[in-house]
Amino acid sequence: MKNYPGNVFMVVAPSGAGKSSLVNALLKEDSNIGLSISCTTRAPRPGETHDVHYSFLSIAEFEELKNNNALLEWAKVHDNYYGTPRAYVEKRIDQGQDILLEIDWQGATQVREQFPEVIDIFILPPSIEILKERLNKRGQDSQEVIERRVHAAAEEIAHANECEYVIIN
Repeated sequence: MKNYPGNVFMVVAPSGAGKSSLVNALLKEDSNIGLSISCTTRAPRPGETHDVHYSFLSIAEFEELKNNNALLEWAKVHDNYYGTPRAYVEKRIDQGQDILLEIDWQGATQVREQFPEVIDIFILPPSIEILKERLNKRGQDSQEVIERRVHAAAEEIAHANECEYVIIN
């Protein structure tokens, strides 16, 4: 980690694996870990607040951050862009504070290049069937979108072995 005093943790998982639930539980238990708030071009889901759950940006705003190297990592996932603002992460670790990134496998690959000592955890669903049930229970996506997410999960799960730790949730 280039001798930074804070630790970088990554929680990596396909949509519906329960990464947000596990991250929220961890943050309640350990106040010394800060969560990096990702930015995205997708629309907010019910109950989500700008700059609390995500920073919701236009495509033009996201592109500007990307072009100015202001993102630590970024990826296009399910037709939307997601990224991690660089400044917040670097500030926390420079101050000796731990930071947690909740990202997909594409972003995890980019973070590992910059922070080789990152502590990475992959969250696996018990099965693809259970993953599909969870996505259906959310009630947020059409069947077509859920099928795309389930199909993408198979590709994402193939990257679980790239993480140091794997948890079945």
